[in-house]
Amino acid sequence: MGIKDIDISNVTYYDLNNQINIPVNNKIPLEKDKEALQAFLKENVEPNTKRFSSLEERFKFLIENDYIEKEFVEKYDFEFIKKLYAYLEDQHFEFQSFMAAYKFFNQYALKTNDGNYYLETYEDKIAMNALYMANGDEDLAMQLADELIHQRYQPATPTFLNVGRKRRGEFVSCFLLQPTDDMNSIGRCINSALQLSKIGGGVGITLNNLRGAGAPIKGIENAASGVVPVMKLLEDSFSYSNQLGQRQGAGVVYLSVFHPDIIEFLATKRENADEKVRMKTLSLGVIVPDKFYELVQQDADMYLFEPYDVEKEYGVPFSYVDITKEYDNLVNNPKIHKKKIKARELEEEISKLQQESGYPYIVNIDTMNRANPVDGKIIMSNLCSEIAQIQRPSKINDLQEYEVLGSDISCNLGSTNIVNLMASPDFGKSVETMMRALTFVSDQGNAKVVPSIYEGNKLSHSVGLGAMGLHAFLAKNHIQYGSPESIEFTNVYFMLLNYWTLVASNKIAKERQETFFEFEKSAYADGSYFDKYVNQDWGPKSDRVKELFAGIFIPTKEDWAKLKENVMRDGLYNAYRMAVAPTGSISYVGNTTASLQPIIQKVEERQEGKIGKVYYPAAYLSTDTMPYYKSAYDLDMRKMIDVYAAAQEHVDQSISITLYFKSTIAEGLYPWKDGRTDKMTTRDLSIIRNYAWHKGIKSLYYVRTYTDDGSEAFSVNECESCSI
Repeated sequence: MGIKDIDISNVTYYDLNNQINIPVNNKIPLEKDKEALQAFLKENVEPNTKRFSSLEERFKFLIENDYIEKEFVEKYDFEFIKKLYAYLEDQHFEFQSFMAAYKFFNQYALKTNDGNYYLETYEDKIAMNALYMANGDEDLAMQLADELIHQRYQPATPTFLNVGRKRRGEFVSCFLLQPTDDMNSIGRCINSALQLSKIGGGVGITLNNLRGAGAPIKGIENAASGVVPVMKLLEDSFSYSNQLGQRQGAGVVYLSVFHPDIIEFLATKRENADEKVRMKTLSLGVIVPDKFYELVQQDADMYLFEPYDVEKEYGVPFSYVDITKEYDNLVNNPKIHKKKIKARELEEEISKLQQESGYPYIVNIDTMNRANPVDGKIIMSNLCSEIAQIQRPSKINDLQEYEVLGSDISCNLGSTNIVNLMASPDFGKSVETMMRALTFVSDQGNAKVVPSIYEGNKLSHSVGLGAMGLHAFLAKNHIQYGSPESIEFTNVYFMLLNYWTLVASNKIAKERQETFFEFEKSAYADGSYFDKYVNQDWGPKSDRVKELFAGIFIPTKEDWAKLKENVMRDGLYNAYRMAVAPTGSISYVGNTTASLQPIIQKVEERQEGKIGKVYYPAAYLSTDTMPYYKSAYDLDMRKMIDVYAAAQEHVDQSISITLYFKSTIAEGLYPWKDGRTDKMTTRDLSIIRNYAWHKGIKSLYYVRTYTDDGSEAFSVNECESCSI
């Protein structure tokens, strides 16, 4: 008997969990979740966890049977490992919900090769992460164990899942690549996509530099096939390269709204697109310079420019030309072939597609570059739209060798749990510990199979510390999401994250006597990055928010001036420090809400494979907090954007933002709907995208629409009068 042999008709936890969704006397029976949790641990976990007589026996078994690497274990005296385990046991960790335990043991816990037994508890997983990322440093291992067991810090899933394992994928979440406009580069990019999909997470690729369909090749007119066939090759590559069948390969391709193939690019996601061109699994993103918003506002014509000609004229790939700045010159240059379309027609196409499919993602490229403190140009984003880092193009010869080795991007991510970090005995020390863990992951980057990725990681040491659980924190503290207090709290929280990640990166640079590549050309080196902090007080203003930060150090203008001095003198180790990714399953394990977004449902319904529906009550849901848990679908998206904009002010990279709409919009939610149809329209999407751009939002991820017929049969989510 083992996990695989469990007779689900004989266990009680699914039934108990499902009872959460059946109101009893107009109340959500939350106690059923705790009962389901206890039943799951008793009926599933306890009988199917492999037991060992001692810690030494456990590690010996795991090493000898090729479950874990022995090298990281050998960096420690075993007495210390025992001490670390004793500390973890003393914390008396408990899962807070059925879903937390279910997700952990299903997706994260190490299992025997036959899948029949669990080989680790939550404490074992924490110990593995702490020991591995501390790299032999006992003090750091203890600090990391403290952050992890109290769930103040959550490494990205690839890190949390894979560290220490003998047979594993990489620790990074995703990669970004850019081919240039020649067959060698395109071929190398497809090979790189295959290799990266095999070892890691999603792959982002910009096809912006490729000439459009019908462009000349070696003087022959109408010879180029454009970007769509390359998209098809990439989609097939990701389907083929899927980490030994463990997960579907995933990729996103980006294209500028000024690329001549933009209409055909968007059409690949239409439900009625021809099978030859339809992209079933490949995600789409569009790169939007400020000039596009201006042309839409003016209801003007817009020109799409041939990248081949632009590169010939400017001497750099199309992605590196500032379209907003050069637009009139491009229009007036007779050597550059161009197409003319109506800006608002393209805007309408984007909105229609978002309404139909949720795509494309939006990258406000000029906003990204204006805020970019590092010398160079950001040209794209990643699979979840939160990465904003510079890249340098490579040049590949006919022997498939790098004549010029450029730099591409790997994403080393982790997340703070807002509720728990706000309760940290030392906010700054917690963040420094997280930065050291993330920096270790970056330093370990060994994707040598793609030299441009390896080079970029080696030069930048970039990481991305983010946050999850914003709505949980606000609800727990009786603050409405989108209220002035919620915006003020978000602003101060991310200012603190920014401050302490800078302190940590500066400390690491000083210790190692090393900075990121071309630090001296950055806005950090000349001090200009710090001007807004030195010239303005960013601390809490309202009594309510001051109360939330009581006992937590808030840097003054003088503290920022001192930090500025330190950074200008000793540098920073990490070119990029912060990025807010979407968080999925790991949010359940951390008993919190996903990323910075509002919840979707008070009791979330998930479809779990063959098992069916599983229910998850929002973290800290109670009679007291229920009024503060309004669904994202019932929220004015401008209020959500205001919250994200407060965070974006301090985040050097970007934030993944999903937009939520109901297909029938509630009366009074949006003033421009008054006297018009209550149905969601393309105009609504356009207004919200423009609002986001005006608020300084760098990127937008999916658009999710809740359709009128998408609701399920009666459940507690539809019973707004329910109390607990």
